[in-house]
Amino acid sequence: MDIANFSVELLLFLFFIATIAGLIDTLAGGGGLISLPALILSGIPPLAALGTNKLQSSMGTATATYLMFKNRRISWRESRPLMQSAFIGAAIGAIAVQFINTDILSFVIPLVLLLIVVYFVASPFMKKQKNKSHVSSNNYKNFVVPPIGFYDGMFGPGTGSFFALAGVSCRGHDLIKSTAIAKSLNFATNIASLIIFLAAGQVVWVIGLTMMLGQSIGAYFGAHFLFKINPSYLRIIVVVMSMGMLIKYSYAMGWLS
Repeated sequence: MDIANFSVELLLFLFFIATIAGLIDTLAGGGGLISLPALILSGIPPLAALGTNKLQSSMGTATATYLMFKNRRISWRESRPLMQSAFIGAAIGAIAVQFINTDILSFVIPLVLLLIVVYFVASPFMKKQKNKSHVSSNNYKNFVVPPIGFYDGMFGPGTGSFFALAGVSCRGHDLIKSTAIAKSLNFATNIASLIIFLAAGQVVWVIGLTMMLGQSIGAYFGAHFLFKINPSYLRIIVVVMSMGMLIKYSYAMGWLS
């Protein structure tokens, strides 16, 4: 797909979507729930949409991760082994998705959107305080992080939220710390996935680069607001955006007509 196939209006729309996705993903996770459906609704084939989404989201997670390490919100010693496990899981998932029927994605996207909405509405994930750890650091690294990484490599939307939820429920981290660590893990999974999709030629560069700029802007502001904003407000934003995208996606697929 070359640049002539894309209007300025479409590129501006995707730039705006990426900015919002980068902001929300850094603050609450779930940015891919906005960016991936937007790419598919723009007419990009599913695998190319997945690859392009990895390209643009890698900039957002890279920006957020850099700022987390720079401001010492997370430590390299704690994050490095988890990032390695996430990287391996995502690489395997990205390889696996190259061999499945992409028509499955048409049903996976709305299903994940719906599950994320239900999860954010029904779960007690809003708590800020630190809780008791239920999983050892070694088991968490070997058995919890890789499957989430695999999911991100194969599909992706909601991965940041899943990592954050795992940190709270399994390791007993408070919500803010868990969200901060999730940025580094999501960065590792994005890079691993991107390498595979680049090797497979499944990236639309003009859209990916346009959205990368938006992602970096959104992630920059998100990283600065993460430790100041009430997490409950972020969940409301994600629910509203996910419901809106679910309705729009269902309408585009002809399920509501």
